[in-house]
Formats: sequence, C-alpha cells, structure tokens
Amino acid sequence: MDNDKAIVPHGMRLIFASLVACFALWGLLNNMTDNLVPAFQRIFTMDQSRAGLVQVAFYGAYAVLAIFAAVLAEELSYRKGVLVGLAIYITGALLYIPACIAQSFDIYFIAIFIVAGGCSLLETTCNPYVLSLGDESSAVRRLNFAQMFNPLGSMCGIVLAKQLILSHLNKATAEERALMDAATRQEIIHNELFWVCAPYVGLCVIAACIWLFFLFQKDAGKKADQRTWRHVFSALLFSVVPMTVLYFIFPKMNKIVWVLCGTLGPIVYIILSADYRAMLKTLLAIPRYWMGVIAQFFYVGVQIAAWTWLNVYCQKELGVTPAQGAIYYTIAISLFIAARWIATFLMKYVNPAKMMAAFAIGAIASCIGVMYLPTRIFATIGGLPFSWNIVCLVAMSGFMSLMFPTIYGIALEGLDQKAVKLGASGLIMAILGGAIITPWMANIIGNNHSLWCRLVPMFSPEWDANLRLSQMSLRASFIVPAICFAVVLAYAVLFRGSAQKEDKGV
Repeated sequence: MDNDKAIVPHGMRLIFASLVACFALWGLLNNMTDNLVPAFQRIFTMDQSRAGLVQVAFYGAYAVLAIFAAVLAEELSYRKGVLVGLAIYITGALLYIPACIAQSFDIYFIAIFIVAGGCSLLETTCNPYVLSLGDESSAVRRLNFAQMFNPLGSMCGIVLAKQLILSHLNKATAEERALMDAATRQEIIHNELFWVCAPYVGLCVIAACIWLFFLFQKDAGKKADQRTWRHVFSALLFSVVPMTVLYFIFPKMNKIVWVLCGTLGPIVYIILSADYRAMLKTLLAIPRYWMGVIAQFFYVGVQIAAWTWLNVYCQKELGVTPAQGAIYYTIAISLFIAARWIATFLMKYVNPAKMMAAFAIGAIASCIGVMYLPTRIFATIGGLPFSWNIVCLVAMSGFMSLMFPTIYGIALEGLDQKAVKLGASGLIMAILGGAIITPWMANIIGNNHSLWCRLVPMFSPEWDANLRLSQMSLRASFIVPAICFAVVLAYAVLFRGSAQKEDKGV
C-alpha cells in the first residue's frame, strides 16, 4: 500500500477501524461455533445429527436474515445495519447465560440462531460500507485490507475455542457419565457450559463498544420516509414472524425443515414488493448469477461440514483428544489463509475460474485420500502424529481457500448496480448450505447401514459408543465433500471465460 491516505481517508480511519473489528468478530464467531459441535456432543451425550443442529441454527440464520439485511442497507444506511447487527449479536450472546443455567440445548439453539442473525446483518452491510469509505479507485484495495482481519479473527476463534471450551471438557466418556449420579453429572455439565458461555458473553463488551461508537456517528444515509420504514418493517416481519410461529406451534418440527420454511418468508416479501421483484427478475435472467448461488450453497456447505467433522475424524483415526484435534483444525485454517493470499496474488496472471477448477480437482483428490488412505503414522511433530489421510484432510482446506471469493466475484461481475445489493444477499443466503450439508454428512456418520458405507467396505464397522460412529461410516461421509467440490468444479468450467481479477469475497 503506497498511499494510506488514498486507501483510507484520515477522517474515516476510526470508522474503518471499527468496521475492521466487525470483520474480525464474525470471523471469530464462525470458527468458534464449529467447535461447539464436538463440545455439545460430549456435554449432552448426543449423537452426531443432533449436535450438528448447531450448524443448522448458525448458517440457517444467515439465510433467513440476509434479505432483511439487504433491505435495511438499501432503505436506510450501512451504519444502521451495523447497529442492528451488533445489537442482535449482543442479545443472542446474553441468552447463553440462561441456556447455561438451565443446561438446555434447545435454548442454546435459539441463542446461536440469534447470534448468527447478527453476523448475517454485519456481513451483508460491512463489506459495502468499507467500499464507500473513500475514493472509488481504492475501494477494492480498501476492502481487501479489511478482509485481512477476518481470517485473523478466525484464528482467534480457534484459539478461544481450544483454550476456553475444548480444554475444559471433562474427559469422562458417555458411558462413564451415564454411570454417575445426577448431582455429579450436573456439576460437570454446569462447569463445561460455563466455559462455552464465557467467550460469547465476554465478546459482548467489545461489541457494545463498537455499537456505541457507531451510535454517535453522523448518518450519511438517505432520509427515511414512510415508504422506507414500510419496506424495512415488512422485510423484518416476513423474516422473523413465520419462523417464530412455526417454532412454538410445532416445537418438534425437523429443524432443517424449519429453516427452509423460514427462508420462504423473505422470498415471499421480495416477490410481493414491486421494486425488489424487478431486481429479482434481473438476477434470475443471468445464469452466471443464479448458478453462482447454487455453487456457493455447495461450497459453503462443504467448508462448514469438512471443518465441523475434522476434529472428530482426527479423534477417531489418531486417538487424539478434542483439544488436540483443535490443533489440526488450526493447521488447516492456517493453510486456508496462506493459500487464499497466494491464490489472490496469482490471479494477476491466471484466470480465476480456471484456477478454481484446478483447486476443485485437488479438493476431490483430497476427499478420496481421506476416504481410502490407511492411517499409517509417518511422522510425529510436536507430539502430534501425522498420516497421509490426515494430510489430505488438512490439504482440503488449502484447496477451498479461493472458492468463496471467486464464486462471489464471478456471480456479481457486471451486474446492474440497482441489483447488486439484492444479488449479494442471495450469495449470503447460499450460506444455508452450511445448515443442509453438515447434517447430511452427520446422517452418514451416524448410520452404519447407510448405502454410502458400501463405498468403503474395507474399513471397520465396529461402533464407537463415545463418538457415536464407526470408522466405516466416518470415512464414507466424505463422499459428501467430494460431491460438493464436483458442483464447484462444474461452475468453474462453465464460466471459465470470466475475467474477474479481484478478490471480492469475505
């Protein structure tokens, strides 16, 4: 960066720094939440499918509230979008306290959904807000600079999860917990849930400071009139009311079905609103866009699913603890970050879509290695054993690195500016893939009689009562990432003529 003033004007630096903190915040929360799956599985002694509801709640909220976030930014201002997003996060994080006291997974489910709703608003508004802070010629560099802090937040989330959540899990297995008296078991669970609660509630202090800063900033947005508020409140009602009603009328409803029903509300709002319906028609007339939404759905799904079960795979294949498994996760995220920046540099010389196709092929090959290579330790580094199937598992993260921003950039390339905000919300809604693909993978992991298990008959079907899986079912589940990467590969091949050169992802 040769000229800081050209990138971030002097008068905008405090606002920019506060937005950067938001980038780090949602990166931190994304990766900390991934570790709640193995944590809740152990704490509540539940199976993979139920523990995977953590991801249904988190990424389902992204899908449900993305359109509302786009309407909020379009009708009011980016500043108000940030204020609302932070307020929703704080509300959800504070709900972790009664969830801990009641030792209730259902309350945690609601709290996680609300926290993710705040992240959805932040992610949808902060990116264009950063672009608006200064000269248009430096906008992309400004956004890329802000994005540097998102993966740093992700690394902090992994460290917090390892040090504050996973390291405080009691080592008692499911069988040992079942033999304990109720008082002893509740005391253990209370201590474990306290450490689940602590980082989320602690981060409220940082979020509140950022919120207060933006509260006292001047609003550069257009003046709100009756029509504006009608759009905002209508979008909010269509996003929140259907889900709330369904949750209390049908408490036993399958949570994936519940999320899918929830996404229909904001879509109906878009169809009923003449202004936004016209934008939607424009977007649906461009195959590169709507196919990009589909590709993004499968990409986000595979990213979340692969990272969610990475720790479990290491526990089963290597016999490590959840805290040690988090170290492999840290290595995978570090590779992801490094590969993203290297790939971004190489995009100056290589067509991004073609590069993504090559990375997708590498990712599919990694899935095959995870499924079929035996666990034969060839090295021990820092007390951690490594085998080639584990290397493939970690390498998968490197191959994923450029996919989100590349799909995002290709899909939005050349769109009418009037449709860009709604188009961006569609790509954020595609994060719903994390709520669908993760449970799909979980269902294979938790089912020794799945048809997919026929792909790996050479591995042991012996059931692990503690992890609630077998080696055969765990390895078979990685057919799901292979399928998802194949969809990304198809998109890259179809639109390999794209000339998109900049990293516009988050």
